[in-house]
Amino acid sequence: MKFTLSWLKDHLETEATLEEIVETLTMIGLEVESVDDKSALKPFKIARVLTAERHPDADKLQVLSVDTGDGKPVQVVCGAPNARAGLIGAFAAPGTYVPGIDVTLAVGKIRGVESHGMMCSERELEISDEHKGIIDLPADAPVGQSFAAYAGLDDPVIEINLTPNRPDATGVYGIARDLAAAGLGKLKDGAVVPVKGEGATPVRLTIEAPDLCPGFALRLVRGVKNGPSPKWLQQRLMAIGLRPINTLVDITNYITFDRGRPLHVFDAAKVKGDLVVRRAREGETVLALDGREYELNGEVCVIVDDNGVESIAGIMGGEHSGCDEATTDVLIESALWNPQNIARTGRELGIITDARYRFERGADPEFMVPGLELATRMVLDLCGGTPAETEVVGYAGHQPKQVPFPVSEVKRLTGIEVAKSESLDILKRLGFKPEGDGDVVDVLVPSWRPDIDGKADLVEEVMRIHGVDNIAPQPLPSHAAVNGKILTTLQIRTRAAKRALTARGLMEAVTWSFIPAAHAEAFGGGAPELKLANPIAADMSDMRPSLLPGLLAAAQRNADRGFHDLALFEVSGTYEGDTPEKQRRVAAGVRRGTAKLDGAGRHWAGNAKAVDVFDAKADALAVLEACGAPVDKLQIEAGGPSWYHPGRSGTIKLGPKVVLGHFGEFHPKTLETLDVGGALCGFEVFIDAIPEPKQKATRTKPPLTLSPFQTVRRDFAFVVDKAVEAAAVIRAAGAADRKLISGIQVFDIFEGPSLGEDRKSIAIEVSIQPQERTLTDEDLDGLARRIVESVGKQTGGVLRG
Repeated sequence: MKFTLSWLKDHLETEATLEEIVETLTMIGLEVESVDDKSALKPFKIARVLTAERHPDADKLQVLSVDTGDGKPVQVVCGAPNARAGLIGAFAAPGTYVPGIDVTLAVGKIRGVESHGMMCSERELEISDEHKGIIDLPADAPVGQSFAAYAGLDDPVIEINLTPNRPDATGVYGIARDLAAAGLGKLKDGAVVPVKGEGATPVRLTIEAPDLCPGFALRLVRGVKNGPSPKWLQQRLMAIGLRPINTLVDITNYITFDRGRPLHVFDAAKVKGDLVVRRAREGETVLALDGREYELNGEVCVIVDDNGVESIAGIMGGEHSGCDEATTDVLIESALWNPQNIARTGRELGIITDARYRFERGADPEFMVPGLELATRMVLDLCGGTPAETEVVGYAGHQPKQVPFPVSEVKRLTGIEVAKSESLDILKRLGFKPEGDGDVVDVLVPSWRPDIDGKADLVEEVMRIHGVDNIAPQPLPSHAAVNGKILTTLQIRTRAAKRALTARGLMEAVTWSFIPAAHAEAFGGGAPELKLANPIAADMSDMRPSLLPGLLAAAQRNADRGFHDLALFEVSGTYEGDTPEKQRRVAAGVRRGTAKLDGAGRHWAGNAKAVDVFDAKADALAVLEACGAPVDKLQIEAGGPSWYHPGRSGTIKLGPKVVLGHFGEFHPKTLETLDVGGALCGFEVFIDAIPEPKQKATRTKPPLTLSPFQTVRRDFAFVVDKAVEAAAVIRAAGAADRKLISGIQVFDIFEGPSLGEDRKSIAIEVSIQPQERTLTDEDLDGLARRIVESVGKQTGGVLRG
């Protein structure tokens, strides 16, 4: 919403400066976006042409001697046809920026003759489109003075940013009302004196869609003389970015911004028969004032006559019945329209107009008829003519809302202590009518504030006028203890998983939640309840049962573009059913090519090894450790879901029933289904399956103590059945003495005929860390016997000879 300072002062008596007005507007909720003080026009001066002689080398140029008011004439080369001795116009000296041509002047030569500035046209100063000649001022124009001040172009333009709930501030009068209520002046009387008409308006009006048009006022004015609007009106409209058209149209645009009351004018001679307000019929079209033809539907409200559609109601008029210089009889329309219908119609047709902007927010119903009277008065003053009587159809009057206002709510909701008398006085200054003297006051809401519905809205009105800058700053309360956690356990684990995977060299990806049906079936999905009823594309028909299809597809897209070695991860949701309880939080990742933690790609020493099942296992365990899972108690079983290679995959469990994740290299059939190739491995960890951490009693951790004794390492090789896992041997050996044994590592696995059929050898290195004394040979031999006995008892293994 734009307006000029002088326009504001038409409605507000104030001595406040521009800075005070701008600051107050922002304080009361009408945030100022920008202020254009027309500083670009300040350098232009009024100057007189002393002499005008033909240019020696150009027939259409003249060499002027110009008096700029300082007694030292300057030479200017000019090509304007109206340049002559004695002309008074606007002069721009060298160094002046001319906005109309986007040029900063300098002393230059034109056909060999120096020019020290220029005489300007109206278009060069952006005050109109006139450019046939330079500005020609009256003979009494003061030479040497500011042209902008003389022509009234030094009027600052203020632009405010309106929230959708303030239709009253779409007019300058409403903004002045708010400023007056804030104590920045006195609001001038905005009452409109009715204009007496002669005879009835001959055009009848019928409303067939009262739900879309609650009221309609119409008036005929005969014998008008249309043409260019007065200079003051054109300048005011151009200052806010509107192009002057003709007096009748300019009047409606002016009232739209002055009072927030959109109007429309019909050329009465072009209207055939009576007017009807109804819903459009399917397929009807209208050629609008913007030169475009719009096809309408049954939800669009239109104004029609015997010729057809003449206007898209509340948004834009039709070109056929528009007013031009030949108009002599004019029908002025002022109506009320359904805000929701106006908004929907504007969106569907893609039309943005000043009328739509106001009607979709809710125009003041009580100013429908006064707005018509104001337009009639301006038409008579500027165009002449004889008005007929006003015809009002459908309007039943405005029933004001009554809102109970507990005055104590101001303190409770805002923390500001405002006296009851001041609160009620603020509401009165804004046009509200408080009734009663109790703790709860009934307040009648004015017709121009449809956004006020409850007590909180009234508190907001009091607060913004009283001033939010009156709120005293308060320090944040200090706490005696550290605050409890804000994020949920799942949110914390999600962040931890992302950090852990990023640290391991994987890059985060965000993939679609919808995947092709074939991909979903390949990863255990495809259930009917997970199919979309209306997919956005044929290859996005199913909710994903796993994150891996999207990551594998992303890896392949990168490989197709030359990025063969990469690692991707995602932490997001997967779907096992159509209820929230069947949605899981999963961390998943894939590695392709040679994208290992320790680097990838070619090297002089040889190419890096391709990724395998152990890389995926390390990623999965890193996620579980970061999320707080008891890694030392996890069990890893060979094999995984069907989309993994059966001999190169594993399942991570906590106990016999809780599955925490899967990892491995992918099955060739799975890769074929997804049209993916290359060395690939991946994992999925179910973050929501990790048990909640147990609450531990608060106690001081003992300080770290390091043993002064040297670590001793002993090797053992056990012959076991092929089905025995190395992890079982490690667990059994560790159980022999948990205090002395600090670590166990597998360093060799051997299979051969010498061991027997279905047998293998697993060699482990046991790290023994004494804590209290140096171990003797007897101590080490005894520990070795216990290790052999424990492994034999739990796995059936025997010490290899």
